[in-house]
Parts: sequence; C-alpha cells; structure tokens
Amino acid sequence: MQAGLKLPDVTFHTRVRDESVGGPNPFRWQDVTTADYFAGKRVILFSLPGAFTPTCSTYQLPGFEENFGKFEDLGIDEIYCMSVNDSFVMNKWAEAQGIKNVKVIPDGSGEFTRKVGMLVAKDNLGFGMRSWRYAAIINDGKVEAWFEEPGRADNHGEDPYGESSPENLLKYLENATADVAAE
Repeated sequence: MQAGLKLPDVTFHTRVRDESVGGPNPFRWQDVTTADYFAGKRVILFSLPGAFTPTCSTYQLPGFEENFGKFEDLGIDEIYCMSVNDSFVMNKWAEAQGIKNVKVIPDGSGEFTRKVGMLVAKDNLGFGMRSWRYAAIINDGKVEAWFEEPGRADNHGEDPYGESSPENLLKYLENATADVAAE
C-alpha cells in the first residue's frame, strides 16, 4: 500500500456484546464493512502477527492504548488494531489487555490483509497465514501514510518492530502538525 490508495472493500465478521441475548455469553454476530470502520474519519490502523503474542501484547497494543489522548489531540478519531485472528480471540485479547480506547478488528480469513498485500506465511512459528506488522493513517478510507516493518517475507526468522510503533506514528503526526502550523 502507499499514500493515496483506497482501502479494499471487505466485510469483517465480528462479535459484539448485546445484553438482550442474555445468558453467560451475551454476544451476537455483526458484519462490519471497511466503510463502517473508515468512512468519514481519520484513523490509525495497525496490524500485527497475532493476538496474545509478545511484542504485540507488551509494546504495540499497550502503546497505542496509552497514547490514545495524544493521538486524539493530533486529529485522530479512532485507533484500530487488526490481526488475522477470529473475533473470539480478538475480543478476549482486548479484554485481557484491559483495552478501553483501541478497537480490535478481526480479519479471520485474512481477506483484508491479503488485499493490502501484507499476508505472509508464518508456518515457521506454527501460525499459518498472518499479517506482516504495519501501521497506517487512514483518512476517509484512503491511505494518508503507511508504516511497514522492513524485510516482509514468508517465514521470516525475526519479528521487526519500530516503523509501526506508536512512538513513530506520534512523531510523524507531530511533524505533520508542525509543518502545517509553519505554513
């Protein structure tokens, strides 16, 4: 992906809490489209190899959560975390992490991830097909800025992290804001 490109049209199969369902598992299925998530908003989307994995759980997701207010101050409406995991896993991971501000998007079949060119094999770790780590600033469904970790490849021996970090996106947004103020 690159700046200026429109996100692909995908329908995500999510589970949402609905007290009217009752019982010990008050959730129902709800299909949410790319347009539902991204139209008319300026958002951060970051994607990672898997829920409950070390770098994702220790640094990336908590970093975006902790800096949510700073991102809002810099013109971001929402922050979305995507992974090639199903909705059950993504919801439990967000719950386990105590996430209140970042919203999770399950790309269970990897359709969105494949269409943006970020689907890679992680068979070397027993994961199957997963997302390469990246982040993007999306404005009304179009890529404003793209932050991809270097070395994208199937069965990569490492899990690079830095380009898609919240600190790097904050720096980008702060510089962009300063550039606009200077004009």
